[in-house]
Amino acid sequence: MTVDLLVIGGGPAGYAAAIRAALLGARVTLAEEDRVGGTCLNKGCIPTKTFYKNAQVLNSISLAGDMGIELTGCFVNMPKMLEEKQKIVAQLAGGVEKLLKAHGVTLLKGRASFKNKNTVIVSCGGSKKELTAQNILIATGSLPAKPAVPGLDLPGVMTSEEILETDEIPKKMAIIGGGVIGIEFAGIFNALGSGVTVLELLPAILPVFDAEIVRRLTMSLKRRGIRIETGIKVKEIKQSGTGLTVVAQGSREELACDVETVLVSTGRKINVAGLNLEAAGVFYDGNGIKVDSNYMTSVPGIYAAGDVIGGQMLAHLAAEEGKAAVENMMGLKGHVNYQVVPSCVFTFPETAGVGLTEEQAREQGIPYITSKFLFGANGKAVTMREGEGLVKVIAREDNRELLGVHIMGPHASDLIHEGALALEHRLTAQEVGRTIHAHPTLAEAFLEAVLGLDNKAIHMIARRHDI
Repeated sequence: MTVDLLVIGGGPAGYAAAIRAALLGARVTLAEEDRVGGTCLNKGCIPTKTFYKNAQVLNSISLAGDMGIELTGCFVNMPKMLEEKQKIVAQLAGGVEKLLKAHGVTLLKGRASFKNKNTVIVSCGGSKKELTAQNILIATGSLPAKPAVPGLDLPGVMTSEEILETDEIPKKMAIIGGGVIGIEFAGIFNALGSGVTVLELLPAILPVFDAEIVRRLTMSLKRRGIRIETGIKVKEIKQSGTGLTVVAQGSREELACDVETVLVSTGRKINVAGLNLEAAGVFYDGNGIKVDSNYMTSVPGIYAAGDVIGGQMLAHLAAEEGKAAVENMMGLKGHVNYQVVPSCVFTFPETAGVGLTEEQAREQGIPYITSKFLFGANGKAVTMREGEGLVKVIAREDNRELLGVHIMGPHASDLIHEGALALEHRLTAQEVGRTIHAHPTLAEAFLEAVLGLDNKAIHMIARRHDI
């Protein structure tokens, strides 16, 4: 069987690439050994957000009394939560399959492996199918990475994928890793009633985010009862009675944390096992498959995109890389701006950022200015009882071109796209400031922060008088 494009992997990079290629007129086959949608839809972003919504509802219930709503109590039904999560995942995965079918993409369920640089074998059960393609796109994603810590094989030690299947809420849990995944689960299980301890090797959680935002978020999480230990290395996990003990070493003393469950969230690794890339001559290392600016690998006609090429492992970035790879192989010019990639953390409150952090601007020697607007002064946020947090913008000092936007507060994951749009088109504070924002909305906080760069904000006290 010969096609124009064979896509290996049905996650965000793979299915987006397949549909884009079909829209451009290519005959496309997509090989996926599991359900389409990849880790994000089946074992990551989407199932996690269903749990996040449940936790959000619990947080809202805790505020009901202050809003004049009297409740007699509530009960967390974890098996029901799992059932609803599975329904949502199945619905969305089914939707992706329908999209592929509607665009004429042939879906092969099976594991793909290279026979040579021109031929791929897709195995499913006892059957095998050989395919050749004018172009091949590898989009096999990533898997949870585990550190070299004794005790990871003990019962109760889970990855981020495994904990999404648990039907019990642990009384106490330790999370190894204070990145996005670890901090999101910390907030979720804290809201569900678990005592949560986060153990992070680096000096701060969420190391890629703006340091000021991280400091504020860390304090907020601690006020909610989440214990956060930074600059600490986990040495081992031991069985302790009916539970587990996590032994860690800090800068001054050793820490022993007694828990029921341990979540290991120390990053992800590329998923290339079984692909037989050596037979195709595709070069890769532990950091990912090596590609050029067109997403072509070391072998002409074979491309790669998404988590499998390393870098920022984000579903939305993977989808853009997949589409750009297809456009490049079909004679167009794909566009991925790695300087403007929004990142979101679904915490309480939400956190998001795009563009340069203040630390990066300083390191690059860029003369910059910052402005901040607190959600406590935003009418919509106050009525929502979510006045904690702020919008922080960073701009060039000379012409006020926006360089970075960082948000901690309600719906930060939605608001950040206004910042991303501004950065992508290199808008200045003056240009953003001319855009009327509806009242009362959370988006006004972004406008006020931007106006504050020139001391034109109405709802904050100006630092000096400018005419």
